Formats: sequence, C-alpha cells, structure tokens
Amino acid sequence: MQFTRNSSGSKSGNFIKLLVKLVFIFLIIFLLVFLVDKIEFPIPKKNIEKIIPNEKFKIVK
Repeated sequence: MQFTRNSSGSKSGNFIKLLVKLVFIFLIIFLLVFLVDKIEFPIPKKNIEKIIPNEKFKIVK
C-alpha cells in the first residue's frame, strides 16, 4: 500500500480564503461599532455634587 500526500494544489487559494475571512471579521466589527453608535443613551438630568469635608484631606510632602 502506497501513501499519498493530500495537499492543496495552490498556495494562493489559502491566501484568498484567509483574506476573505479577515475582511468578513472587519466588516462585522465595523457594523457592530456603527450600530452601537446609533443608540442614544440618556444623559443625566441633574448635576451630581458631593461635598467633601476638609478634614478628610491629608497633606503629603
């Protein structure tokens, strides 16, 4: 029994498949960023203020 080597005939075919996969992944990422950008998140309606007493500050020299 003789063993045969199963290899692809063209190296450019592998490169094209890899390039198509990369373009597809970048397209999906671009669409996700675009769709998230379209969502309008609510802004806070009141200002948040917290008064910090002076005794909690420490002077470091």
